[in-house]
Amino acid sequence: MITVKSLVLTRLTILNMIVALTITKFPTRNILFGFLGMVILRIPMWLNKNCRFWKLMGSGKDARVDLSPDFKHWSLLTTWDNKSDCDQFYKKSFPIKWFRFFGIEELTILLKPLSSHGLWSGKQPFIFEKSSKIQNGRVAVITRAAIHFNKVKEFRSNIKRAAISMRTAPGYIISAGVGENPFLDQATFSIWENLESMKNYAYKSFDHSDVIKLTRARKWYSEELFARFEIIDSKGSLNGQSI
Repeated sequence: MITVKSLVLTRLTILNMIVALTITKFPTRNILFGFLGMVILRIPMWLNKNCRFWKLMGSGKDARVDLSPDFKHWSLLTTWDNKSDCDQFYKKSFPIKWFRFFGIEELTILLKPLSSHGLWSGKQPFIFEKSSKIQNGRVAVITRAAIHFNKVKEFRSNIKRAAISMRTAPGYIISAGVGENPFLDQATFSIWENLESMKNYAYKSFDHSDVIKLTRARKWYSEELFARFEIIDSKGSLNGQSI
């Protein structure tokens, strides 16, 4: 039975959801601990009852949107019902202590979902209020795709030009390529000066719009997601660049 209390709690969750993305660089001597972390850290993440959704991921070369995997950069995406739970995780959790003990550079960004379409591992991880809109200022985007095995070669031969054109697009600030594995499950995180610049790249850039058309026509993906976010806070740097 749906009660008034449950409706209120659901409403508060929508209003307060926090998405956190951390990308950590490990020095060459600690690369092994990056790999181990992808296995060991699943246990405390599974046991964390306050975390709604999480993904431990690797990255592309230099943490950029790149086809070649990079064994120095590793990332953790989490979602929380409120900022307090998120803050406690970053202060006390074993996964964050692991990343910080073995890592030499960290970028953590806190986000508020504005819109989200599609699924990630069969779930809609980003709960948002439909009336949420970003009026001015920077906007973050996460795109994620699960690629059909028999479409990987075709996908890889086309996606690089879209990544290159993104890095030279007006209003582009920074991006990172992450994913559960380097071939079949890939995600792109990017930050833009404003919503207009992001839309101009997404819909008016020839390379990107052409890849989108091919995506639909060639049915590359078995699952995909596109989400936009307001940036709440950021700490640290990625490849020496802060946000």
